[in-house]
Amino acid sequence: MHAELNPYAPGAGLRPPELVGRQPEVDAFDLLVARSRRGQTARSLVLHGLRGVGKTVLLNQFRVQADRAGWLVVDVEGQTSDSGRQTTRRRLAREIALAARRLSRGRAMSAAVLEALATVKSFGMQFGGLGFSIELEAAVGRADTGVIEIDLEELVEDLAPALREQQRVIALFIDELQDLEPELLGALLSVQHRAGQRGWPFVVVGAGLPSVPGTLTAAKSYAERLFDYREIGSLPSGAAGDALVVPARRAGVTFDASALDVLVDASGGYPYFLQTYGAAAWDLAEDRRITEADAIGAIDRGNAELDSGFFPGRWASATPAERQYLVAMSEDPDGESSTGAVATRLGVAANATSQARHALISKGIVFAPQRGRIAFTVPHMRAFVRRQADLDLVD
Repeated sequence: MHAELNPYAPGAGLRPPELVGRQPEVDAFDLLVARSRRGQTARSLVLHGLRGVGKTVLLNQFRVQADRAGWLVVDVEGQTSDSGRQTTRRRLAREIALAARRLSRGRAMSAAVLEALATVKSFGMQFGGLGFSIELEAAVGRADTGVIEIDLEELVEDLAPALREQQRVIALFIDELQDLEPELLGALLSVQHRAGQRGWPFVVVGAGLPSVPGTLTAAKSYAERLFDYREIGSLPSGAAGDALVVPARRAGVTFDASALDVLVDASGGYPYFLQTYGAAAWDLAEDRRITEADAIGAIDRGNAELDSGFFPGRWASATPAERQYLVAMSEDPDGESSTGAVATRLGVAANATSQARHALISKGIVFAPQRGRIAFTVPHMRAFVRRQADLDLVD
């Protein structure tokens, strides 16, 4: 069929043509917006799960809902490098300054708005080296200590009256939450906690790996009570089928039942893989009907694309010792391993593998679901590692 009409959208963070199986999360954010309109507080959302399950897509959907409600939306992404952490702080300051400009648009500025913008300017100069297009002096003695927790709290406190006046909320949307620097993460949690106590219209919405709940609790013990934690996993078979069938049906294309079963089973219900295999099946089909043969061919083609694009970056970032650790993990068929068993396979003591394990965790390739256990952060990574191990044996 015509490739330009292919409805599927494989890619990091790309919205699928049909967002299925995630209505409970969409509804939960709608409830958060509805309560904010009444001036009522509610726990915000944190999404956690493996890569490729659609967390970023959901986060983007929440942004759309927040924009429609007139919220001031601030986008931040966690980064692990030292330079990346400084970039994150500068971006935070810049995004807050850009969002705050909405307070002054199309209306005379009240005293509350002027005070808020003066503090925003002070915060921006402290952390982003930013000026501010509105001609006003930076606040003196507010958000200018250089200590992120103090300054962020003073910023939100000074924004709160202007936000209430205009019935707005300032919302920080943070992707890759597990990679946010500890000091900034602690500051955000502290301010979110204070906002709940004082009724400030401030919300943190995050998404990250399965380790995120533990990371947040380690940063601030009360973090487990601040958020509505939502584990985002694979889609049930019915929703997974709809992710393939509904976009095709709109284009007048059908799936044979056996073809659909093959694709859903191979994908494991993971949205990224559904989109990859769906796109390949569309391209292989000769008419407006996708057959089982097309589906089988799509899996081969899709896996080749995944092996050349989705998986290799993670494998390439691993050192030889880390790759050996991954290969030892891949012997477990359920995708989760005992750290002791991995060490035994490598023929070393468990503590001798800690450096490789911690490095792989910091690179976001694996995570520790519980003490003494280790698992891949990416669905189907085990199969890819096995294929790489087989290639190494051939070489």
